[in-house]
Amino acid sequence: MRGFRDRDYLMTAEGYFFCVLGCVHPDDRVMAYLKYVPDPSGRWGRGKKRFRRALPYYTMRDLLETFRFLESRPEYLFDSRVLGIRMSAVPLHKISEHLKPEEKVSQLMRMDRLDSLQAKTVELVETLSERSKVSLQYFGVTGSVLLDIHQDFSDIDLVVYGKKNSESVRESLLQAYEEENTPIRRFDDEMVREWCLRKAEMYPLTYEEAAKIFERKWNRGLFRGKMFSVHPVKLEDEVNERYGDRVFRPEGIVKIEATVSDASEAHFMPATYKVEDVKVVGGPRVEDIFEVVSYEGLYGGVAEEGERIVAYGKLERVTDNRSGLQYHRLLIGSQEARGEDYIKQL
Repeated sequence: MRGFRDRDYLMTAEGYFFCVLGCVHPDDRVMAYLKYVPDPSGRWGRGKKRFRRALPYYTMRDLLETFRFLESRPEYLFDSRVLGIRMSAVPLHKISEHLKPEEKVSQLMRMDRLDSLQAKTVELVETLSERSKVSLQYFGVTGSVLLDIHQDFSDIDLVVYGKKNSESVRESLLQAYEEENTPIRRFDDEMVREWCLRKAEMYPLTYEEAAKIFERKWNRGLFRGKMFSVHPVKLEDEVNERYGDRVFRPEGIVKIEATVSDASEAHFMPATYKVEDVKVVGGPRVEDIFEVVSYEGLYGGVAEEGERIVAYGKLERVTDNRSGLQYHRLLIGSQEARGEDYIKQL
């Protein structure tokens, strides 16, 4: 059964657009962050309706601004006893429309008239499907194209469903980047420079560290001159956890060095790195940190199995209610770390 997947969108009666975060949700609401709100002077729109981005950038500072905006609508703020945090979430009864990326791609492919961005979206999906041998039904488009509020300056934000499908698309993109006669290109040098400068301003990274992260960003490029991204999303039968199976409690801020033992979940949301040979270099001295998990998309896919990393973030005690086991993990993307958390290669 099709559930609420990462990067779906929800529209509420107020006309708010929330983007779904991850694939594990409570029974009565959906974890999501506020992305677009109605605004007569907004840059995005469809017909006479205009919208502005409530979340200009994917940083903790901007996320907290959306929380402050939602204080006048407290039904969208959720104090999770499972996660031990306050998060925005949409109660099921407040959802007026559930927008699904794969349905939008199917709709675009049936339409007779497409604007320039829609046409490039369809062509990119068809190109990736042909190159990767992944069926069209496993592709979707999210972001402003999904919402029909895109403009000439908008990018193409795709999703690909399924672990094996995502790996096939990744391999086909990496191959396409190396070819001459293809409409799929890497960012040019100036675009890479601007990307690294921007990330170094927004995150606790040097320009050189940002450049090392970008080297691993296989899922960003240009298609016929238009910027695109591709985001892997799990299918329902690949999600082996239900909300409440694990309970998380904060235990301070910690800095560690560790070796990545498994990075197979590092391209999904949240990005999960299994780690071993952990050395605590700052903060509470615990000996059972087995995971580094990031809700900050920038740090997805930045390290591979066998590589040594340094990570700084929120220490959480994890209680697995299925097995009764307890252990610790390091979380990137918490309010407590105030945007100073990171994962870097050593």
